[in-house]
Amino acid sequence: MSEESIQTSLKLFIVLSRAHRAITERVNRTIQKNGLNPTEFAVLELLYHKGDQPLQQIGGKILLASGSITYVVDKLEKKELLRRVACPNDRRVTFAQITEEGKAFMKDIFPEHSESIDELMSVLSEEEKATAIDLLKKLGLSAGKF
Repeated sequence: MSEESIQTSLKLFIVLSRAHRAITERVNRTIQKNGLNPTEFAVLELLYHKGDQPLQQIGGKILLASGSITYVVDKLEKKELLRRVACPNDRRVTFAQITEEGKAFMKDIFPEHSESIDELMSVLSEEEKATAIDLLKKLGLSAGKF
């Protein structure tokens, strides 16, 4: 590897990290303004769009350690946004299920969330967004192999 290649790779890493941090901070402000932390929102968003989920699988779907899931689910249950439901076929499995209150809450706040993300991404053309998706997917898949 040439010194130029290394320097360009380091610059890409820094730019990508700073962009991720700036975007995440902006999105998290919108989420927190609605009384949730980003992890609570991620769990609710998963249940809102994908339906009931086994508690044991939520962490992998939203990139959260399984030990933290119980804490987050407890908090959302206290807010009456989700409930635990026992699996009728396997007593070892418990599902998280969004409540009607949770659905109404997400129906109310999700449009603002998605519009905020669209606004953040609006500096890119549709073609640039597609290119960025392809390049970042390629980078992520490659990094996952190491």
